[in-house]
Amino acid sequence: MTLNATTLDDIELTTLRGERTTFGAFSDRVVLVVNVASRCGLAPQYEKLEALQKAYGDRGFTVLGFPSNQFLQELGTSDAIAEYCSATWGVTFPMMEKVKVNGAKAHPLYVELKKTPDAAGKAGRITWNFEKFVVTPGGHVHRFRPRTEPDAPEIVSVIESALA
Repeated sequence: MTLNATTLDDIELTTLRGERTTFGAFSDRVVLVVNVASRCGLAPQYEKLEALQKAYGDRGFTVLGFPSNQFLQELGTSDAIAEYCSATWGVTFPMMEKVKVNGAKAHPLYVELKKTPDAAGKAGRITWNFEKFVVTPGGHVHRFRPRTEPDAPEIVSVIESALA
């Protein structure tokens, strides 16, 4: 699905360290947006997310991690999240501040991304931590559910074809 790239570009983001930016700062890159949670059983996916960052980062790709406590599995403070991601998984990709992904107070980026259906044609709510969206330059979005590993062939294929 293609979302309005201008709409996405204008969405404001704040990093885990409090620096302000916009999604547009990444508009020339292939971006893998993931809602993450430190205490989730899927947290080992951080390792594969970091591997993708290392493999494709210099070719115009980045992972953007969005911590969320929407499923009651994220640490309480930005410092604790940053420490966990760095010390446990060696995360080097940008991490944003903790956000809500569902409900009336969902972050504007997630409001837009959730319009995209997954491979089964289902759009809407984020079902769990580690739901993934690959956003290519121009605003084309591909949605992958939480149990789809970051290095799954269907994700890698989208990344590689967008970087070609």
